[in-house]
Amino acid sequence: MISKKILPIAEAGSLIDSEPEYLEVGLIRRPHGLKGEMLLVYKNDFTQPLDLGTSIFLGDHYQSMEISSSRPHLKGHLVRFSEVNDREQAGLFRNTRVYIPFEKRPVLPEGEYYHDQLLNLNVVSDEGRELGRIADIIVTGANDVYVIKGEDDQEILIPSIPSVILNVDLANHLMEVHLLEGLI
Repeated sequence: MISKKILPIAEAGSLIDSEPEYLEVGLIRRPHGLKGEMLLVYKNDFTQPLDLGTSIFLGDHYQSMEISSSRPHLKGHLVRFSEVNDREQAGLFRNTRVYIPFEKRPVLPEGEYYHDQLLNLNVVSDEGRELGRIADIIVTGANDVYVIKGEDDQEILIPSIPSVILNVDLANHLMEVHLLEGLI
C-alpha cells in the first residue's frame, strides 16, 4: 500500500556536482522572545522534529547552524541555534528556508516514499501491461497524481490511492498499478 505522505525533494540543491544535495524541511518564520529563539514551521508533513545538535543549513547559501534547543509551539517548533544569542540576530533569519543534507533525511515508515524514490520507476498494470515511467508527480489537496510517460510520450495520470497503487518495489525499480475504468 502507498500512503498520501510522499514527501517531495527540495527545490534547491547544490550548484556544483560534488557538493551534497539538500532537502528543504521547513521555514524560519520569525524570532520569538529575547534570547534568539525562532519559530520553525516544518513543511510537507515533516513529522520528525530535528534533534538537538543537528546541523542544519539556512538560506540560499546553506549557512551551517547547530540546533541547541527545540520545543513545540503552535504549528511548529521554537528552535535556537548555538550561533544565535539574541532577538536581533534571530530576526536576520526571518522567512529563511531550512535544509538538511539529503542523505540525512529521516527514514519514512513502511509504505511512505519521497518523490525522488518514485520518479522514473517503471509502471506496470496488474495485467502485465507496461505503461511507462513516472515522469512527474502532481501534488493535489486530496492525493498525489503520478504522470506516467510511455515510449510514445503519451501521458497517463494515475492517482495515488490504495485501490490503484498495488505495490511499490524500490529494489526492482517497479510500481504495480490497477487501472480503474477510464484511466486510459
